[in-house]
Amino acid sequence: MTAGAQVGTLPDVDEEVLRARAYLMRVAEPPAPRLGHLVALLGPVETAERVRGGADLGRHVESEVAGRRGIDRAAADLEAARALGGRLLVPEDPGWPAVAFAAFGRPDLQGSPDWVAPLGLWVRGPGSLAEQADGAHRSVAVVGSRAATGYGRWVARDWSASLAEEGLAVVSGAAHGVDGEAHRGCLAVGGATVAVLACGIERAYPAAHARLLESISARGAVVSEYPVGAIPARHRFLVRNRLIAALATGTLVVEAGVRSGAARTAAAARELGRVVMAVPGPVTSALSVGSHQLARQPWAGVVGSVADVLADIGPVGTLTEAPPRPARPLDGLSTPAARVHGALRGHVATTASALARESGVDPRRVPAALDELAAAGLVVPDGDRGWCRPV
Repeated sequence: MTAGAQVGTLPDVDEEVLRARAYLMRVAEPPAPRLGHLVALLGPVETAERVRGGADLGRHVESEVAGRRGIDRAAADLEAARALGGRLLVPEDPGWPAVAFAAFGRPDLQGSPDWVAPLGLWVRGPGSLAEQADGAHRSVAVVGSRAATGYGRWVARDWSASLAEEGLAVVSGAAHGVDGEAHRGCLAVGGATVAVLACGIERAYPAAHARLLESISARGAVVSEYPVGAIPARHRFLVRNRLIAALATGTLVVEAGVRSGAARTAAAARELGRVVMAVPGPVTSALSVGSHQLARQPWAGVVGSVADVLADIGPVGTLTEAPPRPARPLDGLSTPAARVHGALRGHVATTASALARESGVDPRRVPAALDELAAAGLVVPDGDRGWCRPV
């Protein structure tokens, strides 16, 4: 990966387009499929004017923008990003990774709201996303458990360093464990790496990775769909995993439990037709159960060396059925309910209006979402102070 546009500059993009997309990116919680389709139809400027002006957009678009349509911080968001040495990368920019997101428009993926290309990407660092994801340069998403074993950490760090020496970009999520070691291995040999966050690009999350994220932004790119100031939330980690998969030629799972973010990223890569690879681990390790389950799928490959990874990164694969996954408490919830649950802050009571602002859910739908969560035993009322998670 080489440097793209000079940090802090925004070549060939009209400022009005940037302000419109910045406004819409704060108004709608990603992914926002209906709003995305409206932007594709009308363009970002007209769409922003209609949303801001309170035009009748239809109930589906309204459900995505009603909670925050009155919040217009576009100019401040752009300035905040520039002050960090960052920029807003948009589809109108020649540096936009169009090939990476092209698969999102496939007809067979249109039934799922997950498969919506981002309205834009906040980027901190000189890395060119278009170059690393345009198909001419191979790249690997290296993902795995936050609670990685010494074995998993070594594989992530050593293999990422070797992949970087071969000229591949390494994409990950900057989390503890496998993610962090993948970034470190790449940086140790002078490679550039991409960290995709579930919060604003200014935020060090986890806090212990502040220096690591600074190093990534100095040589590669720190990327997010979320504006400066956005805090991490559970649903945002799930949403960002599709971007990790999209920005890489293939996804390498080093260690993973049965249900994990790494497994979700691998599933996303499979749905996009990308290469999926699993590193085998000890059969006695719970952190290898997910990797071994993945390795049993016909659409995933087992790799035992960097040479195997290099050999496997090639033509896109064919789609197959996803493996069954164990149930979890949030399974079956509607999208609004899942987002409202992700906006709760532990056992601290939060009002419905605050939950609407944080989750981006239409305030009129928040009561129904809370009723759904209460019926599932996932929230409880706390007197007149609002709602919180059960003890």
